[in-house]
Amino acid sequence: MAERLTIIQFVEKYTKQFEGNTFLWEKHGKEWIPTTFGQTREEAYRAGAGLMSLGVQKGEKVSLLSEGRNSWVIGELGILYAGAVNVPLSIKLEESNDLIFRIRHSDSKYVMVSAGQLPKIRKILKDLPLVEKVIVFDDLPEYQEKEIAFSEVCRMGDAFLADHREMFEQRYSSVGPDDYANISYTSGTTADPKGILLTHRNYTANVEQARSVIGVDPDDRMLIILPLDHCFAHVAGFYTMMSYGASIGTVPAGKTPMEALRNIPMSIRELKPTVMLSVPALAKNFKKNIESGVKAKGPKVEKLYNFALNLAISYNREGYNKGGFFQCWKKPLMSLFDKLIFKSVREGLGGKMKFFVGGGALLDIDLQRYYYAIGIPMYQGYGLSEATPIISANAPAKHILGSSGCVVKPMDIKICDEDGNELPYGQKGEIVIRGENVMAGYWKNPKSTAETVVDGWLHTGDMGYMRDKDFLYVVGRFKSLLIGADGEKYSPEGIEESLVENSGYIDQVVLHNSQDPYTIALLVPNKDALKAWLKETAPQTDPDSVEGKTLMLGKIQDEVNSYRKGGKNFGAFPERWLPAAVCVLPEPFTEKNHMVNSTMKIVRGNVEKAYADRMAFAYTPEGKNIVNEQNLAAL
Repeated sequence: MAERLTIIQFVEKYTKQFEGNTFLWEKHGKEWIPTTFGQTREEAYRAGAGLMSLGVQKGEKVSLLSEGRNSWVIGELGILYAGAVNVPLSIKLEESNDLIFRIRHSDSKYVMVSAGQLPKIRKILKDLPLVEKVIVFDDLPEYQEKEIAFSEVCRMGDAFLADHREMFEQRYSSVGPDDYANISYTSGTTADPKGILLTHRNYTANVEQARSVIGVDPDDRMLIILPLDHCFAHVAGFYTMMSYGASIGTVPAGKTPMEALRNIPMSIRELKPTVMLSVPALAKNFKKNIESGVKAKGPKVEKLYNFALNLAISYNREGYNKGGFFQCWKKPLMSLFDKLIFKSVREGLGGKMKFFVGGGALLDIDLQRYYYAIGIPMYQGYGLSEATPIISANAPAKHILGSSGCVVKPMDIKICDEDGNELPYGQKGEIVIRGENVMAGYWKNPKSTAETVVDGWLHTGDMGYMRDKDFLYVVGRFKSLLIGADGEKYSPEGIEESLVENSGYIDQVVLHNSQDPYTIALLVPNKDALKAWLKETAPQTDPDSVEGKTLMLGKIQDEVNSYRKGGKNFGAFPERWLPAAVCVLPEPFTEKNHMVNSTMKIVRGNVEKAYADRMAFAYTPEGKNIVNEQNLAAL
């Protein structure tokens, strides 16, 4: 049986093994400054000892609210070395209530925060009576009551180590594998988000499991573009890279969220990562930018690019089965196109990228084929925070495009029906897992814990099937099945993804049917694309006029109808599952309006609640016609 390491023992092991290797990259001014593994450990000692000097006791909670940066990593390690528990908070939390709930619910006595996020904490500090100190990562001209600079805490750590090093070592040595390391809050798909309790061993076990499928080299470099509070970035980025002696860099925060987004391409160009983590929203964004760049080079280049792309996609198939005798004639052509076209495409992503690891929501197979074709495969993985989070992943050595990857080892997995009976390979049901990566439970929520973890088995709530003993396919939410008027159950995700993927005029969509006469679509249109289409097809028509909006609604209806008889996508899904009415919505689903969670998954319940009136209207004869007052107003 594997040694049950704490995160502290894990860090001690790998920072000593790779002492002189670079672990952290951070941009200061115009330069990317390296921090070695050995320096990372020393900084963690300073931070941990400083927290002890400040009065942090073993088992106490410290909330951490910051953009990804070196201080985030050192801050977490300091918390753990002090024997405390980190409560990572998403910087996307804008509502005061969201932050107040998490900080209070977790019983946090301390808050670590960046200068950029500090105003949020200052605004709510009066509502946080338990909080004793706010530790600010950045040096400021002045601090308010209860605030202290992180640099000052580290100086206190130096003094503490000089006088009480033995006490510090006793503290971190007293931490056990089953002690809590983290309370990671769910993304708020319910009124009160749940705090997922993750132990030291949950983390170190999941890194060991991740290594059974994902491998990198010590000279590999990852740019972390997902927030570090995101469980996927936390484990697949921070800790897994550490275990390989490889390095991680973070994107400079910028003064605004838009500036931070603009810093991503700059960071990719300068740091030249070899591997990155991605979620579908980012994957689509990168693809859009690549194609805009190709289009700007003129129709000849675009035509050649599309030809090369289709050739590569047809050759690669699902990755594991690429090539073959009858396709060998394509190889020299592909090699030529790679030099002429795809090499420059890859230069836009730093020129050294080997592959992406995709997590979060399901990544459409066409996107997987696209990235594989341009020479930077995006290997889909699957997991959830309650599993710390990695459950399966594709990787260069073993992959099938369209699958959710090879199940990590050691871990038990089964697919169960609604009665909890195990199903054979190929049959869909709920994904249920058991292993050392399964959370300790939900903080202060024994009821949800008992419902989710039964006899050591974690019920994920996700639906999937096993192709064989290794490969998992995730196909949607087990409990988000729609039910037709005749009682037939069907999964909406495939239809929703296909509508968005195959139409440039549809940005987001949620289908609804709860034993109703027909399915309806709550649809977020791409207004810019619709206006561009209108300008091309009816240049004299004002897009803000009733006539213009009517034509645009007709275009949306055509996109939906393409799945019906006579349409280009006919046969993809049974017609009885397709939406018979469309509610065109005035604004996109975002984290701010709580329609999307921090992993960019649409929160179906919140969408349905917000648009209950629109849905009721869609079940009237007037509402069933796409050209109606409410849809016209939404455009």
